[in-house]
Amino acid sequence: MLRSASTNSVFVFISSLALLTGCAVGPDYQQPTVPESVDFKEASASTWKKAQPRDDISKGNWYAVFHDQKLNELEAEAQKSNQTLRAAIARVSEARASARQAESDFFPSLDFSGTGSRQRTSPNNGQVSSQSAGKTSPHTFNSATVTPFDLSYEVDLWGRVRRAFEASGALAQASLADYENVLLTLKADVATNYFALRTADSQIDVQERTIKSFQEALDLTNSRFKGGISTQLDVEQAAATLASAQAQLASFRQSRAQLEHTLAVLMGRPPASFSLPSHPLDAEPLTIPPGLPSDLLERRPDIAAAERRVAAQNAEIGVAIGAYFPVLRLTGQTGFDSGDLGLLFNWESRIWSYGPSIQFPIFEGGRISANIKQQRAAYEENVANYRQTVLVAFQDVEDSLSSMHYLAQQADAENHAFDSYKKALELTNVRFTSGLVSYFDVIQAQGLALNSEQLTVQLAGNRMAATVRLIKALGGGWADSMVLTSNHGNHVASPSEAPTVLGSPEASSQLPQKPLVAHP
Repeated sequence: MLRSASTNSVFVFISSLALLTGCAVGPDYQQPTVPESVDFKEASASTWKKAQPRDDISKGNWYAVFHDQKLNELEAEAQKSNQTLRAAIARVSEARASARQAESDFFPSLDFSGTGSRQRTSPNNGQVSSQSAGKTSPHTFNSATVTPFDLSYEVDLWGRVRRAFEASGALAQASLADYENVLLTLKADVATNYFALRTADSQIDVQERTIKSFQEALDLTNSRFKGGISTQLDVEQAAATLASAQAQLASFRQSRAQLEHTLAVLMGRPPASFSLPSHPLDAEPLTIPPGLPSDLLERRPDIAAAERRVAAQNAEIGVAIGAYFPVLRLTGQTGFDSGDLGLLFNWESRIWSYGPSIQFPIFEGGRISANIKQQRAAYEENVANYRQTVLVAFQDVEDSLSSMHYLAQQADAENHAFDSYKKALELTNVRFTSGLVSYFDVIQAQGLALNSEQLTVQLAGNRMAATVRLIKALGGGWADSMVLTSNHGNHVASPSEAPTVLGSPEASSQLPQKPLVAHP
């Protein structure tokens, strides 16, 4: 009776200790510092503020600001069928399931087991009677045990389980941010390739009109040659110019075909089953407000993913330190045991046991300390990766802003150049008709005008691509108060005003709706 009371006291003491203890070994997480940027170079003056995570804010269907219905349709289809995005969704589900597994360690495990056997003992097992040197008699018997309740529970005295769940929860949040980054990249890739294809359509349109002009020039030169006005050299030069333009047209068409194939794969379709009708580029670049550099840290999903991995690795340090401390488990068992199946479930056949067990590391050969050093080094690696991600994000924005700034200047200058080249070509044709210059001068003027026109088209496409890159660099979303404007200062719908395009159905049904947080 004394022993039973002592055992009960120990059990009550340990249970009380488990309830009262709330500490967790290892360092508490502190968000790493990052290089601060007061403002972007190409933006208006602003003041730095500390970034507050806003991962729950939707990045929005920002591509709708271009008011291109075909682009909206392609984006919606890509979000439904892109295989890379589907893989990212599966990784989120995988990470969430892993976090749920870690969470299960907060609760006791309860198992059912049952065994039954019929056994025969050997007469040659060495058990010899003290009165006889003969063999013992064999014995055959039944044995059955049913344990409907077998309980085991690890008391998280030192917070090892809490740290493990904290790590898995942070990794689940990182996987969600990874999904958002894949989605943002997919939207940007579709928009970039779409505008590149439309640019190719414009280049093809310019080239076809130029080829028609070159063909007319060749026909005129042939007529002049037959009339004795032009020479065979003029005819051959006109024919060579036409052939060269036709070769360039084939190159533009090849580029367009490859862009079309890329769009097909982005939408999860075989390239042979997808085609877009020709439609020369008619969109204008938008003026995108970059906002504060700190806003970038709140919006960019790749930054959020890197920061969450730092938090996860910080918790892993606590898990590693927890290996120094004893592991306390509470176990309990109740059931029935009998050698007679008919008496198995009789009340007298009942069995039970309960009590604590403790495991304490004495000598591990330096394994625990080495693991702690490994986890700390991994933490430093993740901190460096996080800071590098922030620096690259700043670079992405600065690159895109400078691209838009200088491409606008280049486009303006090239438009003036093209106007001059067109006038020069007209004057050269007049002078050639008057016999003042040779046909070689006409060819030179034609080539300069064609190259300039193609360059203006390419610059327009580059500016659209730079716009998309800036939107992606900024994280793909803005506050409702930020309004986009066109080149001419006209109001353009902000993402909150733009028509909504439905995203992936998997995204709404499979992805976490709220961030996972550490279990209390």
